[in-house]
Amino acid sequence: MRRRACVWVALWIVVVFTAGAMAADPPSDEKKRTSLNKYVTAMEAYEMWKADPQKVKIVDVRTPEEYVFVGHPAMAVNIPLELWTGEWNAEKKDFPLAPNPNFEAQVKARFQPNDVLLVMCRSGHRAAKAIERLVAAGFTNVYNIVDGFEGDKIKDPESYYDGKCMKNGWKNSGAPWTYSLDPQLVFIPKP
Repeated sequence: MRRRACVWVALWIVVVFTAGAMAADPPSDEKKRTSLNKYVTAMEAYEMWKADPQKVKIVDVRTPEEYVFVGHPAMAVNIPLELWTGEWNAEKKDFPLAPNPNFEAQVKARFQPNDVLLVMCRSGHRAAKAIERLVAAGFTNVYNIVDGFEGDKIKDPESYYDGKCMKNGWKNSGAPWTYSLDPQLVFIPKP
């Protein structure tokens, strides 16, 4: 019994100090900044999760389509901040996304407001928006995975990859990811 208590205390100390040590400086990209001012890279997020997978949770706020077809961390819960509309915007030459009106309720159904949540999107922008919505809903320990799943865009006109999200991110960091779907983690819309 005493040994088990010592192990839990040691794990708690590792998580607290690891979380503090990994609280990176605010990103230079203002769209990735949050009012909580808690940031980690994809690899730092993976290390935090590995240190205490029961306490540290990864929330992927990308659309279900991105989660399924681009890949995702195997342990990430998909709760989309925005949903694909299927409508084409000819002016923007894009498919716009619509806000998920149930986002906060869906997060609250799985997590407590003081849980350690590491929030991921494609590149860190939607994650910052998601974090602000979670802060307004009472969550207090939420980190932005600033390089997201795919990473930042390569800015090199000489490169074939110019403009592509491949600079960093979970997928490019060496952290494990998958296309496999776990019904306990994937977003399933309610009719």
